[in-house]
Amino acid sequence: MKEQQKRAIEIIRNYDGPPVRVMEVCGTHTHEIFRLGVRKILPSKVELISGPGCPVCVTPADFIDEAVWLALEKGVTVCTFGDLIRVPGSEKSLADARGLGGKIQMVYSPADAVTYAKAHPREQVVFLSVGFETTTPACCLSVKMAREEKLTNYALLTANKTMPGAYGMLKDSADVFLYPGHVNAITGNELNRRLVREEGISGVVTGFTASEILAAFALLLTKFPEGQPFFINAYPRVVKEDGNPAARKMVEEYMEPCDSCWRGLGVIPGSGLRLKDCLASFDARKKYAVPKMKGHTNPGCRCGEVLKGNCRPTDCKLFGKTCTPLHPVGACMVSNEGACSAYFQYETR
Repeated sequence: MKEQQKRAIEIIRNYDGPPVRVMEVCGTHTHEIFRLGVRKILPSKVELISGPGCPVCVTPADFIDEAVWLALEKGVTVCTFGDLIRVPGSEKSLADARGLGGKIQMVYSPADAVTYAKAHPREQVVFLSVGFETTTPACCLSVKMAREEKLTNYALLTANKTMPGAYGMLKDSADVFLYPGHVNAITGNELNRRLVREEGISGVVTGFTASEILAAFALLLTKFPEGQPFFINAYPRVVKEDGNPAARKMVEEYMEPCDSCWRGLGVIPGSGLRLKDCLASFDARKKYAVPKMKGHTNPGCRCGEVLKGNCRPTDCKLFGKTCTPLHPVGACMVSNEGACSAYFQYETR
């Protein structure tokens, strides 16, 4: 083991400062912290809380309802990442829609969806544009590609979200945020520094390897007892101070902010992104006159509370019983980044 890792583990294990609540905002961090065994070395004074950084998990049921409607009522070919296919809507999932004759096509990127639309000109193709700052530029790029190819059979159903509003809403749920490095690689660090100055929100941005995660915990546990809000970039090899200006420019050219509903958190003003009016022909809601839908979820599912950090997945009465990865009741059990999925895979094994 590298000396730096040994030193980080020593700092973590010997922590004797005040109790601290650390929210892993990113679902990938949740899974990696479990997989790497980091939880096993944390002292009792350090409480880990899973946050809303799983794009599939925070996407509300009415978005799934819209996608199902497009597939079954409009005969649209819905292109999507695999995680979304089994997420329950109000009545049906996309997997259910496929069983009823809907055409659901799994893809690995928005560009794949454009390629599919070009190869199938007689089909109307809609890509489910879900994600945070990390994946939104690729969705915009897909529209750029479709315009250049003069495709008239491609559109986005958008549920893109940005993190700042969520950080502000959850500031009392944790003492320190573990920020997702891939988001900061796009946004840069100014937002996090502003959160320290204006909101008193502390956080450390880090990567996803064992050494990076251990270093982040060692740093935050060293800094937190000082009693002052702080921000540390513990992922400098990827996260630069100004992020990725070219990616942000792409988003600014194609999308504009809007209010957005987050599962569990409700509507956060200005936290969503939609295509600009000049791109209405690529906006699935406008192109196909998608009716306004009011989604609902299983009343026993506590995904919303998990995403707010108000409870652990194991506190849900459905967890591991009626809700499992094979038969998910909530989105947090479906997604590869979901907290319920992580707890089921590691905590119960």
